[in-house]
Amino acid sequence: MEFNVPTSAYVHIPFCRRRCFYCDFPISVVGDQRNGRNSGTIAQYIEKLCEEIDRSHDFGEPLRTVFFGGGTPSLLAVSQLEQILDKLDRRFGILSDAEISMEIDPGTFDLEQIKGFKSAGVNRFSLGTQAFQSDILKACGRTHTVEDIYTSVDLIRQAGIENFSLDLISGLPHQTIESWQESLEKAIALSPTHLSTYDLTIEPQTPFGKQLKPGEKPLPSDELTADLYRFAQRTLTNAGFEHYEISNYAKPGYQCQHNRVYWENRSFYGFGMGATSYLNGDRVSRPRKLKEYYDWIGTAQSEAEVSQTDLMLDSLMVGLRLKEGIDLAQFKTQFGEAAIAEIVKCLAPYQTSNWVEITAASIRLTDPEGFLFSNVILTTLFAAFEEDESTF
Repeated sequence: MEFNVPTSAYVHIPFCRRRCFYCDFPISVVGDQRNGRNSGTIAQYIEKLCEEIDRSHDFGEPLRTVFFGGGTPSLLAVSQLEQILDKLDRRFGILSDAEISMEIDPGTFDLEQIKGFKSAGVNRFSLGTQAFQSDILKACGRTHTVEDIYTSVDLIRQAGIENFSLDLISGLPHQTIESWQESLEKAIALSPTHLSTYDLTIEPQTPFGKQLKPGEKPLPSDELTADLYRFAQRTLTNAGFEHYEISNYAKPGYQCQHNRVYWENRSFYGFGMGATSYLNGDRVSRPRKLKEYYDWIGTAQSEAEVSQTDLMLDSLMVGLRLKEGIDLAQFKTQFGEAAIAEIVKCLAPYQTSNWVEITAASIRLTDPEGFLFSNVILTTLFAAFEEDESTF
């Protein structure tokens, strides 16, 4: 089984001022102090992270995308970001026109810092907005205010940054169609090149998971949550954004190239606490706690054998998130005609209900209904192939 050479790297920066009530990500809380970015904890992490990069296998191709996620990467000092990028460049090489993305939170950076990130090479920023209502932000445990959102975008503009995304979350406590409409309209008015609209997921070990039940107040009902999704699709496409992935919208030419690596099931490096890499068909997840991650660095990592069925299901799961869906010619080359025949058979009822479109060239979910019910469709596909792997 052959896999493509990785040309993308995800770098996890786990530090946050505090944990949001819905967050199940691997993070380390450093408090509200502005000088937290210069703390010994963060400095030690950068050293260990660079050690991991140094120890990683180089597959021989320079990086075309780098993504700093978190956590809150904007808690880093500019010099710390430069240290990581320099290590990546020395180890793998970074193309001069590479897309280098960075997640940032309102209220965690100033003008000098955002200019420094840009000078270091970051050319795409993703601002964690989430909502434009103070009560909703507070209910979610966010540390920023609505005013912080506008201040942050103003700093982005002053720094001469054009390519930036705003993140919004639907299905939040006390959210209504009216407040969701307000958030969408205010986000559009800030003229980002990209918008992400994520549906709230209730994770069991989070404060939300312990206090709230999906579909019950103060969360929106399931019916309202579906309407919020449909409303976002209409509003954003009418505003000139392309709905290119289930949760993502972009102005022409501004799709996130790094995230497309995941959705196209291509190989990528992963570095840092809790990060996952996908190399030679093997997904390796790093420990989610700092000490365990430090102990893990340098240990021998065994490569798990990946079955053809698992690889195919992974390709379906991520590929159907994209507007263009699955390329059947490519899929046939990799997995064979029998797999396609079984997929078409499984999807026939959903084609009838207009959730799926099947042509000679592709299989894709319809927008918005197919996207909205993607979990139902994928559950059917997974059940069919997990029952009998021998055919494929």
